Amino acid sequence: MSFLAPLYLALAAAVAVPLLIHLLRRRIGARVEFPATRYLARAEREHSRTLRIRNLILMLLRVLALLALAMAAARPVARWAGGGHAPTALAIVIDNSMSAAVVVNGRPLLDQFRSTARTILQDAAPADRLWLVTVDGRVRGGSAAMLRDELDRMEPLAGAGDAGAALARAATVVRGSGLAARQVALLTDGQRSEWAHAPAIADASLLLYVPAGAPPANRAVTVAEARPTRWTPRGSVAARLLSTDSTTYRITLAGHTISRGTAAPNEEVSLNATPLERGWLDGTVEIEPDELPADNVRHFAVWIGPAPGVSVSPGAGAFVTSAIDVLRGAQRVGAGADIHIVAADELTSVPALIVPPADPVRLGAANRALERAGIPWRFGAGRTGETSVSGDGFSGVTATQRYDLVAQAGAAADTLASVGQTPWIVAGPRYVLVASPLSPDATNFPVRAAFVPWLGTVLTERLIGEPGQVIEADPGAHIARPRWADALEQASGQRTALGDDVEVPAHAGTYFFSRGDRRVGALVVNAPAEESVLDRYTAADLRERLHVRSTDVAATPAAVRSLAFRGASRRSLIGVALLVALLLLAGEALVTGARRQRVA
Repeated sequence: MSFLAPLYLALAAAVAVPLLIHLLRRRIGARVEFPATRYLARAEREHSRTLRIRNLILMLLRVLALLALAMAAARPVARWAGGGHAPTALAIVIDNSMSAAVVVNGRPLLDQFRSTARTILQDAAPADRLWLVTVDGRVRGGSAAMLRDELDRMEPLAGAGDAGAALARAATVVRGSGLAARQVALLTDGQRSEWAHAPAIADASLLLYVPAGAPPANRAVTVAEARPTRWTPRGSVAARLLSTDSTTYRITLAGHTISRGTAAPNEEVSLNATPLERGWLDGTVEIEPDELPADNVRHFAVWIGPAPGVSVSPGAGAFVTSAIDVLRGAQRVGAGADIHIVAADELTSVPALIVPPADPVRLGAANRALERAGIPWRFGAGRTGETSVSGDGFSGVTATQRYDLVAQAGAAADTLASVGQTPWIVAGPRYVLVASPLSPDATNFPVRAAFVPWLGTVLTERLIGEPGQVIEADPGAHIARPRWADALEQASGQRTALGDDVEVPAHAGTYFFSRGDRRVGALVVNAPAEESVLDRYTAADLRERLHVRSTDVAATPAAVRSLAFRGASRRSLIGVALLVALLLLAGEALVTGARRQRVA
């Protein structure tokens, strides 16, 4: 038994009144011997035992009546045979992540969770407050009928969601309900990767259901990517498959099959290709469907165009010339004048990769050449001394000789690398500017393994071809808008204008960024690879990970209904307490009336 308004139990202090009355009636007076009262004294002695019992009964009835009234004011509730329960705040958390779509015994787990949630809602009362929470962060509240409609519309996610955050949200809404009875029902497959970080929920009881038994074996595509992301026009597709045995696969590009084969378990597959298509294209790596079809396809994107012709001036240095020879051998670039790699004092046109002149005397000529080419940066003071370079892909790079890069009016550019707070490499429309000569006596960058791949990326992504890049994201995530795009092309071909914050589509696939009427990049949406690993926590293990005040574990879907509202499956005892008080007062009246009649 518990009380919804326990402060009213203070009214029980009123039991002191009948106790005081009973004690005051026992006052002792002076004894006076009077012969005529001897007969009355003898009669009183004969009936004193009966009187004492009657007085004690009256006192007890009055005390119990006041206690019953105090309990009624405190609104008692307790478990009782039959239906009904006290008003309850109940949040049902359903794991609708991709892994919950796995088919077990011919039926997806998510369908099982939905039907179990419907049975819980059948026992809901009008006074209950109800919510439905899913791992994609959505919280819907309303009547049982409204939540049943939400269950009908529920679909599995294309990704993992955030089960811990969903459980925390459920605890928050029931905590803020204002009701004393609070319960969270969690229906989940218990996937280990989802519950790596389990939240603590206080002030609410938890009803936990995790399917028993081992999950089915799963086959999935865990890696699918174009290498590099820009082909000129030759490149490769890399894929990796999760499987316990050999698996057949198919690779498509722009809807056309370009390869089929069989891969060993966890083997990486690599396919070289030189397709005829050009521009931004989508591709897939697919395997045969199994019990979890959602991860049998993985998407990638690639830009395909002609290899740019690159010319290298002697002032760029021998290491740059050698790197370009390597890229020509790999057919990443060709001979020509599409892009110039030059010292700044030799610059005549863009697009160009520009380095400082080897002779500091030529610095003035270099800055005048930058001005004529419309590049809003100038070389400033020279610096010496070894300093570390920071930036993506520049780990371990140092610079011993460099110039300050001084921005001019309208210098909107990306900083690709920096030394401290000073830009070291900047990139703008049709130019990339480096603050150090690309030679070992100025920087160790040309002798590091990352130099040739970086140079190829700069030439094919920054200086020629379509702008933009490939951005990978989880379904339903939020990313910042790329500054080079103003719309996102959906699978239907419809373009949606972009704000500062981009909500990633909820379905896996390739979506193209556009600017004006042309594609300028791609957004590739795939589920996290770990979502395909179906290892589960048992209900007991997950219970230990969740820091909850009290937890009931349901072994079967049928047991969930019997345990639902368990924390509040109690009737109100206000009516019972008032009835008991009425009966006690009636008994007190009968005893008092009988006593008066006897005295009369």
